[in-house]
This record gives sequence, C-alpha cells and structure tokens, in this order.
Amino acid sequence: MKRRSLFAMATLAAALLAPMGAQAQGKTLKLVPHANVTILDPVWSTAFVTRNHGYMIYDTLFGTDLSGKVKPQMVSKWSVSKDNLSWTFTLRDGLEFHDGKPVTSEDVVASIKRWSSRDSFGGVLAKSVDSYATTDAKTFVIKLKQPFGVMLEALGKPSSNVLFIMPARIAATPGTEQIKEHIGSGPYKFVPGEYKPGERLVYEKNDKYKPRAEAPDGTTGGKQVFVDRVEWVIIRDPQTQFNALVAGEVDIVEQPTFEQYSSLKAQKDIQIVDAQPAGLQFIFRFNHLHAPFNNVKIRQAAMVALGQEAHLKTQVGAPGMFAFCKSIYPCGTPLASDKMGIYTGMADPKKAAQMLKEAGYDGTPVVLMRPTDLASIAKLPLVAKQQLEAAGFKVDMQQMDWATLVARRAKKDAPAQGGWNAFMTAWTAGDILNPLTMAMMNAAGDRGWFGWQDDKQIEDLKVKFAQATTDAQKKQIAEQIQLRAMETASHVPLGQYFNPAALRKNITGLVPAGAQVYWNIKKN
Repeated sequence: MKRRSLFAMATLAAALLAPMGAQAQGKTLKLVPHANVTILDPVWSTAFVTRNHGYMIYDTLFGTDLSGKVKPQMVSKWSVSKDNLSWTFTLRDGLEFHDGKPVTSEDVVASIKRWSSRDSFGGVLAKSVDSYATTDAKTFVIKLKQPFGVMLEALGKPSSNVLFIMPARIAATPGTEQIKEHIGSGPYKFVPGEYKPGERLVYEKNDKYKPRAEAPDGTTGGKQVFVDRVEWVIIRDPQTQFNALVAGEVDIVEQPTFEQYSSLKAQKDIQIVDAQPAGLQFIFRFNHLHAPFNNVKIRQAAMVALGQEAHLKTQVGAPGMFAFCKSIYPCGTPLASDKMGIYTGMADPKKAAQMLKEAGYDGTPVVLMRPTDLASIAKLPLVAKQQLEAAGFKVDMQQMDWATLVARRAKKDAPAQGGWNAFMTAWTAGDILNPLTMAMMNAAGDRGWFGWQDDKQIEDLKVKFAQATTDAQKKQIAEQIQLRAMETASHVPLGQYFNPAALRKNITGLVPAGAQVYWNIKKN
C-alpha cells in the first residue's frame, strides 16, 4: 500500500478510538469537518471550520433565518428610541455559561467590543457607537452618535465573523490575540482534554442549556440537542472519508469532493443534504502590503487575467453545481449587480499582459498559497497559476495544509520571510450578502482582513450604506462599493457553487443555515 493510504488509515483509526466510557453513556454523533481545526477563536479567524466550532459552544444575541430575517436568540426583547440613537436590549431568562456563571450584560458588551475590533460589520457599527451602558445584569444599552439602521443585522450576522457571546474575562482578550479558554453558553460544551489537533475535537451536550421555543430555522430558533456527544473526526484523505461514511464509522462528511457525489448517491445508506442552499462563492485574495500586489495596476492586471469558467469547471465540474456570477454579491440576491468596471469574469491574458507591461512589473514572484488537504478549493490555485503565468506573471505556488494556510495568511511578513502574496478561499452566500458582512470589504489597513487593504473611500461608503434608509439607497451605495472594490482590485470573485453534505440515512434534522450547525440532529 502507498504511504499516504497507510497514514490515512492510521489517522482514521486513531480518531475513531474515542473513550469507551463516554460513548457508552449515550448516542455519539461523529462527523468529518471540511478541514482540520487548529484555531479555536471564532472572532480571531474567519475560517468556516472555526465558525462552525463557535456555533457548537457559543450562543448569539440574534440569529438569521433561512429567508434572511433577523430574529432574537439570547435577547428576549428590545426597543429603539424615537431619534434612533438609543437601542435597549434585555436578555432572556436562564442563560448560563458552561462554568456555571450567569450570562450578564457586562459579558455581552465585552463580547461586542472584541468582535467589533475584528469584524468588518462590527467595525462599521463601532464608528457609530457613542457609548455602551449596562443598566442591570440583563439589560444593556447601545447609544449611537448617528442612526445605524442595520443594528439587528450586525448583532445577528450568521457567518464569519459571528458575534458569539463569551464571558467578559475572556472577551477582554485583545482582538489581536487568540483566546485561551473556550467557554460559551451554547448547546454543547467543548472538552479541551480530548482535543487533539489533526485528529479530533469533542463536544458534550450542555444539559443546562434552555432552547428557545421556536422551531429551528437557519441560526434562529430552538437549539435542541438529541445526542450526548459529538466528535469531529479529522480525516484528510477524501477516499478515506468516503470509506468511513459508507462503513458507518462516521455519520456525516461535511464537504465531500465533487467527484464523489455520483458514487455517494448510489449508496443505499447514504443521503445528500444541502445545508447551504444559497451556495458559496470562490474568491482570489491579494495581499495589498507587499510587491507585486502593493501596486494597484498589477492587481488589476491579475484580475483581468483570471476567469471564472476554468476555475469552476476544474474545481467543481459537476453539472448543475456551479454558476457564472461576476458580482461580488451572490447572484439572485437583492444587491447583486453586473456593474463591475474592468472585470468581466472572462480570462483575457493578452489584455492582462499589456496592463502588466504598462504597470512596470519587474518579475517579482507571486507567492500563491495552495491548501492540498481542502478538497473544495485545492484545484483553484492550479488554475490561477496557469492563468497568471499566461499573462506574464511569475508564480511561486507553495503547498501546505489548510491549517497552515490559515495561520500563515495572518502574517504581515514579506513573502520571502514567510509571508504571502495571494490565496484562494470560498464564502457562503450569507457572508457576502452586503458590503458590511463581507470580510474583503474590511479596508481598514492593519486592522482589516487578511490582505490589509487600506481604502478610506470603501470605509466611508460602508458607513453611508449602514445609514441608508431605503432599499434603493442601499442598492446604489452597494454598487458604488462594488465598483470601488474592482477599481482597487480588493479581490476577484470566481463564481458560485454548491457543496452539499453526505449523511448516513439514520441521521435526521440537519438544519439548512448558511453555516454548518449541529443542533436538532437525531441519530436513529
């Protein structure tokens, strides 16, 4: 057997060997997340696997249902003053952290402040906040300098970064540092003693959690837990994932490879369930700090060199599972627009080569990071390298696992000193519905998202978007932001796709949410 296969089998065997005492006490749900989990701070990282971990153990003030409507979660009631400058929120009864301490308004305010220091939407909110007040243990007030019409959308943001509520002492950790304790008030409790990076994460049912009475819908409603224990089994090899699912050794594979769907559908004990029915979008992200992409003209040349068709057909390929969409907002959603300036979505190597020459490109290599173990995006850098080289770029594609990429993309070092020039990733539709939810539009320089674009015009337009009072105004400003994003080449949208989960047929209740959430699941 090949060394890779032997290693994969050994890894699987180790991961599946859970403590027998814990399993004997009740039902255990075993799932294979789409990537290894090395960062556990869901505010510090926008990685989806870290976000999904966050939803296991933390709760949120508000959530967003599948139709996009914001609904209360930890909040029982709220009100806004007539001048729209004071918002008052009251927490519902029975909220308790996993360490036994009650959730208080001070915990909430501390969590909002830390989240605002990292998140694009939170950053815009912070610019409008005059002060926070905690009138009692369950009531907090957000006082504004100017109206902020998307307050609930901010507090109920469903995807990266999510406003998860932590104890104040943990939320006091600066946003530039990762938290060291993982205590929430959500439906599951994290078991740190059984955490083995690269092998397994373990969660136990939080018996003291009090779900809301409503039916689950997206990230809203009652977070009912019907299993005693959930194990995230890290299996890097797609074929080993497939074999483990078919054999019943695991219950869910979060993101099968696109090539596996036809075989999975043919298995009598396997079902395909799309928990992200609005789809996802591929993107190419530039590092704005270092050459060659610190030159906007060179970024624009790269943008013109990259086309969606080859990326979609190579990475996804399966008919009906991908769609051309050049808007930075998901096609079919209210803010989607084809007004994209010089970006057409079609690869144009000749034009890109001319632009590159005019920009004075000196042959500086582009360090492009490729995650070899994340099957849903692993082929994208291969296509990007080919298209960039066709336009005259020199590309140094460096291969690593996804966990290493996530850690490395946070480094501001020059590429030659362990930094990077570009990487590729994907976002759920919920992440990119508007410019305030979109990490790529966090153009606040050193305080912005990885890539660190510094563009005051984008930041000012985001504030105007937040203050807009009509849908027509929001649409107009969103288009202005989109055009500015393409003018400055913040990133390149590379099309939409769908990547459903594969489950054993005895698993029911997976909630479509625009994020992977694991409450409401029954194992029959």
